[in-house]
Amino acid sequence: MKHILTIICIVFALNLSAQEVEKDGKIYTVKKEKIFLNKTEVTSTLKLEEKEVILERASEISTKLKLQKEAEKAIKKAEKEKKNAEKARKDAEKKQNQAENELRIKEKLQSNLNKAEKNLDNAQSKYEKLKKKGKLSPVDEEKWLKKIEKLSDKLEKAKRKVKNG
Repeated sequence: MKHILTIICIVFALNLSAQEVEKDGKIYTVKKEKIFLNKTEVTSTLKLEEKEVILERASEISTKLKLQKEAEKAIKKAEKEKKNAEKARKDAEKKQNQAENELRIKEKLQSNLNKAEKNLDNAQSKYEKLKKKGKLSPVDEEKWLKKIEKLSDKLEKAKRKVKNG
């Protein structure tokens, strides 16, 4: 697509300086207000009507070329806008994915905090039940207190992680 547009632009650029007009089987070249036939100027030798017809046709061709050039510019602009829109869409998707990942991480941290609280509460209640029933030996009591301390530490770590995000 780019190569085709480049070739078209080159062809039009070459034709902008001189317009070729066909009249009565002859190909006239018009540069500004001068008319050439086979690289020789024939502006003064042509009849006024022929001259006007040739200049009018050259003007029409020039207008068409300008319109084509404007259309090409519009196409290029549209392609550029399309690229920019695609880039903006990708950036928006990337930001959305980042936000979703952050949300998942926060949910995971909150889940870990809830789990740590639950484990600590369960361990403390079980320890209290066993202590009330008198089923804890001094060694078991020490193990339970260490377990509760570890669970407390885990809870504190989980709280810090949730707080820091």
